[in-house]
Amino acid sequence: MPRVIFFTAATLNGFIADEQHSLDWLFATPGGEGGDADFQGFLEGVGVLVQGSSTYEWVLRHEDLLAHPEKWPGYYGSRPTFVFTTRALPPVPGADVRFVRGDVEATWPHIAEAAGDRDVWLVGGGDLAGQFADAGLLDEIRVSVAPATLPAGQPLLPRRIGADRLTLLGVRQAGAFAELTYSLDRSAS
Repeated sequence: MPRVIFFTAATLNGFIADEQHSLDWLFATPGGEGGDADFQGFLEGVGVLVQGSSTYEWVLRHEDLLAHPEKWPGYYGSRPTFVFTTRALPPVPGADVRFVRGDVEATWPHIAEAAGDRDVWLVGGGDLAGQFADAGLLDEIRVSVAPATLPAGQPLLPRRIGADRLTLLGVRQAGAFAELTYSLDRSAS
């Protein structure tokens, strides 16, 4: 079974996006525009991406992907991307984007099949990661903490997950970021 990894960036005070679901704060942070060699190694192990509609829409706007679909591989490669949404969204021409509705447990068999023996990257947002945690499907949380704060915004993980379920696996410096990696005990959900 593939591992599900929520790998994201957050501000020092725990927000992954601002109040308008924008990630502009991240790309204004030195080193926030791309991953280092460790991130590239992480991507090599990823078979499928999963994201919420706000994350998908922000990437569409930020990269103007409907007008420039050739930029999609630079973001995600040829990996299938599952987008959880409750509304109709435009697909990126030529990209393997699969729009899904409803419960993460119902969609999990399709995600797992598409991932094969590789990991699932849960790109965002925090509530979607929380739904995976609630369903006992989240294995790891990797957070790159940025040297920035926001007065308000979208929280990293709007759920109560106790220390009895989280084990610190690693801490490292990635430029101006501090990366924290935790395993999540699925059996305690």
